[in-house]
Amino acid sequence: MSEPIPARDAYQDWARIYDSNENRTRDLDALVLRGTELPLDGADVIEFGAGTGKNTEYLAETAGSVLALDLSPAMLEKARARQLGSHVTFAEHDITRPWPAGDASADLVIGNLVLEHVEDLAPVYAQIGRVLKPGGILFISELHPDRQKGGSQAQFERDGKAAMVEAYIHSVSDYVECAEAAGLVLTGLNEAIEAEAAVDEDTPPRILALTFSKPL
Repeated sequence: MSEPIPARDAYQDWARIYDSNENRTRDLDALVLRGTELPLDGADVIEFGAGTGKNTEYLAETAGSVLALDLSPAMLEKARARQLGSHVTFAEHDITRPWPAGDASADLVIGNLVLEHVEDLAPVYAQIGRVLKPGGILFISELHPDRQKGGSQAQFERDGKAAMVEAYIHSVSDYVECAEAAGLVLTGLNEAIEAEAAVDEDTPPRILALTFSKPL
């Protein structure tokens, strides 16, 4: 098997077909986000790992503002083409570095299918804790670590072969403990399996979704 491709390079290539190729994880992630009760109406939202805008479009329907961050220019080009309105700003950014947002500027921070590509979660959570307003909410949705342990990994077809994207396994405890270190409190946990899948009691969930709040 070839070496995994660094995330930025991989998503530059994947952007062209990301929205159209078969991807159960992408599709279930979208359903989980839309099925989670989040106070989006009029909210100032920061979305990290915005990609092609697959979820940005949903957030923009009711949010007061959306700052959507992603590492890949090609993915952001697809996202900007959605023309979601003047209240949506897209920015190319490495989320392990200080975010282009002020302290206590966001009511909601939302990240989908991106932390698996980050080796050290602490700098990301530090930025989340900084930009969230007191009482603000963090929602993250990731490929479930039990799936990763079974060999699942973000991948796409390139030159007729499976191209694996660089990824790291973070346990549920890793996600929670890093959030707590950043001053956040766990308020919700959802382990989701797609409804149409043929599963048994040994089938691991596909998506891990966690919700946190920043104390007042």
